[in-house]
Amino acid sequence: MVRPAKPAGPASQADAPAAPPTPAPAGKIIEIPSSLSVKQLAEILRVTPVDVIKQLMRAGVMANINQIIDFQSAGAVAVSYGYQPRPKAQARKAANAVREMKKQQAEEKETPGLKPRPPVVTVMGHVDHGKTKLLDAIRRTNVVATEAGGITQHIGAYQVEVNSQRVTFLDTPGHQAFTAMRARGAQVTDIAVLVVAADDGVMPQTLEAIDHAKAAGVPIVVALNKIDKPEANPDRVKQQLAEAGLVPEDWGGDTIVVPVSAKENKGIAELLENILLVAEMQELKADPNRAATGVVIEAELDKSRGPVATVLVHNGTLRTGDVLVAAAFWGRVKAMFNDAGKQVRRAGPATPVAVLGLGGVPAAGEVFSAVPSEGHAKAMVEKRRSEQAAAARAVNLSTIFEQITAGKVKELPIVLKTDVQGSIEPIRTSLEQLSNEEVKVRVIHSGAGVITENDVMLAAASKGIVIGFSVDADQGARRLAEVEGISVRRDDVIYALVEDVRKVLKGMLVPVKEEVIEGRAEVRAVFPAAKGAKVAGVWVAEGRITRGSSVRVLRGNKVLVESTVASLRRFKEDVREVAAGYEAGIVLKEYNDFEIGDQLVFFRIEERV
Repeated sequence: MVRPAKPAGPASQADAPAAPPTPAPAGKIIEIPSSLSVKQLAEILRVTPVDVIKQLMRAGVMANINQIIDFQSAGAVAVSYGYQPRPKAQARKAANAVREMKKQQAEEKETPGLKPRPPVVTVMGHVDHGKTKLLDAIRRTNVVATEAGGITQHIGAYQVEVNSQRVTFLDTPGHQAFTAMRARGAQVTDIAVLVVAADDGVMPQTLEAIDHAKAAGVPIVVALNKIDKPEANPDRVKQQLAEAGLVPEDWGGDTIVVPVSAKENKGIAELLENILLVAEMQELKADPNRAATGVVIEAELDKSRGPVATVLVHNGTLRTGDVLVAAAFWGRVKAMFNDAGKQVRRAGPATPVAVLGLGGVPAAGEVFSAVPSEGHAKAMVEKRRSEQAAAARAVNLSTIFEQITAGKVKELPIVLKTDVQGSIEPIRTSLEQLSNEEVKVRVIHSGAGVITENDVMLAAASKGIVIGFSVDADQGARRLAEVEGISVRRDDVIYALVEDVRKVLKGMLVPVKEEVIEGRAEVRAVFPAAKGAKVAGVWVAEGRITRGSSVRVLRGNKVLVESTVASLRRFKEDVREVAAGYEAGIVLKEYNDFEIGDQLVFFRIEERV
């Protein structure tokens, strides 16, 4: 709790900001824009701006917190914290490479030599609905021909066998990981299994998972879990699924719903059989006799073995001794291990393996390919390292009209977040009615509440934008939107919000006033002041707060008032600003109704497109 005012004096140790989070393990790849501020770099590296400034000074670069630095300077700081920096443009190249690979596979679908391949499955659903237990049940009961003792080494993916046919599961349950992969261009999933608890029903994350799978164009199989519980109500859940657009087969729809109990190991075999049925309808094929291509699922720098990449082979067969190129790294495959930790000499289509031998740690979602020789590999890597321009630009409000005109954008996906559920339908209807002959406007996900990282990630994966009605983006969402180049639009008037999008589609958008969040604080105490005023004792959670700045007071998700900072103090001293990690006393202009727990959002207004 904030302490009452006391005589001014040197700040005590308790007043100092909390220690920054520990940086990521050495060897972790991090994407850095071609230019950014010292503050932005500190947020990306998860350290304080002061730490970044010290590292820059050691390198002979003098910069303040708001100064813009180039990639080389930022990269040197990142290396000092154990990261492997790379230009952000490479992520866009990776996405294009995956799309090109998918396109090539589609064109080769009828090529002689193609054979059926296992489907690749991702499990999604609401928290506590049993995703992990379902995956564990599948592992325990049906692991492909492994050594005694089952899985001995987790590599991020594994295979099971059903009626002599294999199914590959990506061990990244949850729509956030699913969409993060897709945002990098790695749409490796063929089927999504949606886990819904029979005693709980369709919940907000369930709806998000449905929207994410639909946006990816992936067929959905529903695992109706926890049917063993006395309070289970399958019919009620099916009704909710139907309302969400997934009409069960026994209700006349086309969505397969399989009752299961991961706890009692019931229905697992039926679920796997239905996955194979959906896979059969997709006619998944690949050529095992060609050079291997695929996608990196995850990678790390192992202290004893060096770079270890978990890869999923899409096409061809990967063999020990092959020369691989993945992003800006290459190497000869020294060894491969399957999901049981057993060393293997080859991996066919839709098979996951851990690979040793690459010269660095590629990012998840990067395409890999086997090439004829080390000379080819070196030439490819050098070419990639020399390319700095982005292969594709994100869709944002300032560039979308020119992309529509050029025929590059046929659809504008929108992620819509509102303050209350009742606002969603009228805004969705108004936005989708803006569709014209050149471009279709489609709301791919909507919900009530603040804009989160997951919303931004879905927009990035779908090449769309995020629109908020009377809601803000949280800190993580703002940071991710800046890194990904995703437009996040906010308005409190429905007409103005819809009119902005209409102007975008017609190329008429002009600069508008938009707020930029400067800081956030939480009210920890309330004190009486002179003339009936009240002082809010706050702790600054992020950014900074400044005397005279605009502020929005929130209680829960409801905006109570917008005002300005009339007085700002540290103990008994008037100050101009207070940074994150410190306490302060605040008086707002013409507002006294503070309560402990209120959130204060400080912002300024800028003109931007």
